[in-house]
Amino acid sequence: MTAGTYHFTIEQGSTFSRVITYKDASGSLVNLAGYSALMHLRKKVDDASTILELSTANNRIALGGSAGTITLTISATDTANLAAVEGVYDLELISGAVVDKLLAGTFTVKKEVTR
Repeated sequence: MTAGTYHFTIEQGSTFSRVITYKDASGSLVNLAGYSALMHLRKKVDDASTILELSTANNRIALGGSAGTITLTISATDTANLAAVEGVYDLELISGAVVDKLLAGTFTVKKEVTR
């Protein structure tokens, strides 16, 4: 499977939430029961450190089972602590030993004016 490409804009001091619906090639919803997910935000692909990690383990990613939904959430407190920056990310779904890259792309953190 080839990962899709998408650009996210994250606004400092605001709650970030996106819902992605995962469908297979025939348009059927993919049942995500038993999966986990991991997403790293980095300034550059080769950077050793992450700007932020979203995962099912840290509750920043919620999987919707048979609905095929993937909900990404970053709290307003967490976005307020992000520097205004542009970077890269990818989103992986994990089932046992199988890892599928679902999305990859860029993101922008826009500086908050009202603070």
